[in-house]
Amino acid sequence: MAEMKLLGMLDVFDQAVTEATRDKTGYTEFLDTLLQAEADYRQERKTGYRIKAARFTLRPAFEDIDFTASRSISKAQVKELYSLQWLTDARPVLLIGQTGVGKTFLAQAAGLHACARGKSVFYLTLTTWLENLALARSSGTYLRYRDKLSRPDLVIIDDFGLRKLSATEAQDLCELLEERSIGKSTLFTTQLPLDHWSEVIPDPVIADAIRDRLEHSALTLHITGESYRGVKARKLANKKKDT
Repeated sequence: MAEMKLLGMLDVFDQAVTEATRDKTGYTEFLDTLLQAEADYRQERKTGYRIKAARFTLRPAFEDIDFTASRSISKAQVKELYSLQWLTDARPVLLIGQTGVGKTFLAQAAGLHACARGKSVFYLTLTTWLENLALARSSGTYLRYRDKLSRPDLVIIDDFGLRKLSATEAQDLCELLEERSIGKSTLFTTQLPLDHWSEVIPDPVIADAIRDRLEHSALTLHITGESYRGVKARKLANKKKDT
């Protein structure tokens, strides 16, 4: 089995033989067990490759969301994000809220979930994206880099709005959204509501074009409330008091 690279079957073979002997399982059912183990193994490996390629900085799960914190996001909104229907419909997503309310957590949880569902994902912060753009331009690989970002089913740009974009960078963003407007989704986390994006996009024409691509189709979640980090710190302090 190892030579044939049937590693999923190999992992469960001894246990499957033991159980089949004990339960007097037929050959067909025994073979089904091995085939299912191989299919599961290959699916897990593919998911692992997609997660590695996505370059996440966290490994959050929707199941870990703390709804005891005083924040405005509801279980229904989280369920909508979890459903990935917006990804099927190739809609953009805007997660808007102040620092610490869990935007990055939700964004990467959605990305990890998409990977598990067989979708390709790429995560990067605004700073990383801008640095990569500058490097690509200076090395003559800009078109290749732009093509790379046009391919994934989902691109996550974290912390949009931390600084103003130059005219060239704003045009790059507009072109990225245009290239990803058919069959792809782009998710932004930001502290800025969409009608304030003109504060960091100096060219009003480009700002209007970007806003137009997002405001009519995006799934938008406004998150307000106390900082998730503050909630964790308080719970830790309470634990120490109880011990």
